[in-house]
Amino acid sequence: MKAQGAILKSRAARAVCGAMAVLALSHAGSASAIGLMQAYQTALKNDPTYRVAQAEYEAGLEYKNIGRAGLLPNLSANYAASKVRADVEGRDILNRETLTHPKYVSRVGNVQLRQTLINFDALARYKQGKAQTEVASHQFDAQGQELALRVTSAYIDALFSNEQLKLATAQRETLREQRKVNDRLFQKGEGTKTDMLETQAKLDIAEAEVLEAQDALRTNLATLSGIVGEEVTSLDELVPEFRMQPVKYGSFEEWLKSALDNNPELEAQRSAIEVAHQEVNKSRAGHTPKLDFVATYSKNDSETLNTYTQDSTQRSVGIQLTVPLYSGGYVNAVTRQAVAGQERARAELQARIDKITVELRKQYGTVMSSVQRLQALDKAVESSKLLVKATQQSILGGVRINLDLLNAQQQLYTNQRDLARARYNYLVSGLRLRAAAGMLTFDDVREVASYFR
Repeated sequence: MKAQGAILKSRAARAVCGAMAVLALSHAGSASAIGLMQAYQTALKNDPTYRVAQAEYEAGLEYKNIGRAGLLPNLSANYAASKVRADVEGRDILNRETLTHPKYVSRVGNVQLRQTLINFDALARYKQGKAQTEVASHQFDAQGQELALRVTSAYIDALFSNEQLKLATAQRETLREQRKVNDRLFQKGEGTKTDMLETQAKLDIAEAEVLEAQDALRTNLATLSGIVGEEVTSLDELVPEFRMQPVKYGSFEEWLKSALDNNPELEAQRSAIEVAHQEVNKSRAGHTPKLDFVATYSKNDSETLNTYTQDSTQRSVGIQLTVPLYSGGYVNAVTRQAVAGQERARAELQARIDKITVELRKQYGTVMSSVQRLQALDKAVESSKLLVKATQQSILGGVRINLDLLNAQQQLYTNQRDLARARYNYLVSGLRLRAAAGMLTFDDVREVASYFR
């Protein structure tokens, strides 16, 4: 009977090893899996949020041209033709009243060229347009980096959900085999009811974790599919030989300096301050005179009743000065409003600097501590595997009990899950660190993609 019990108990050990083997094989991936670079390149074409950013960028490029138009020559032409019937009362040479009804066609046409010579409002609009174009350009750069982060984060979230599902499934299968062993031992009189209940309780929890992992995987795949613009069903997975890349800059201060100089969000906000400054200049220009050069060529045929039998051609060249005198306090009011807007833009810049500094410090700390953390979790997983085997041997020797094995298996599952999460967090944190520093490029995404196959 003891020999039979030993055989039955050894089946639990084989179940654990078998589950580990299934988990290892599942990392081989599939030929039809979508890679991270493929997902990123497809998202560049299909992601609706990025397409909105592209349209806004293309629209923003025109601000400079719109502002410049106020400084360039303005050429206009108009033509009017009217059929006129008039009633003319008068007196003849004998002082008798007369009434005539002349009918004629009046034609008026002219071409006018107007060139701004002095116009502070137009100059401020031009500078503001340039700054608005710069805002659009920096915002588009930020959206490009944000897309890379969204694709990578969604891809890794889906991968981690898949990892959790596989680990939960492996644990469930191990517990199912353990329950069978407990049932058989109980029937042979070598097991206890307590062992059966303990295993069943752990199995029920494992079943719930499998269902939860399945739901999380479906949700994360749907999120990734929405970004990519096509259905995603399978992914490349982490390569077995996970190797961390060294961080290029050694100190946080260097990363912070790069962020202050290169972060596109900060660049966009600095350009927004210039936009607000030119809004102040534009408002104050309401008090300044305007001087235009004006050249006109006009040709008239029966322009008025007095000249309805005459044709005339006029050519004029000159300047036009407009001096604002009083507008009911409008200019002062909009100027004060613009000054307040400029102060708000400056405050928003400082708020963005503070936010990015916090994010940079967070991601820098994560990346810097990842080496030690991943090494510790690697050792924890190996130690947990040894503990499971040692506990199985101790049960056979009568030193340990069924609950000890279940706890050891649970600890192995937890350590494997934590190791997977730490690896994925390391990859995402590296990208987020570079994005906060304004250094995230296409090559960085390619480097992260090299971790999957």
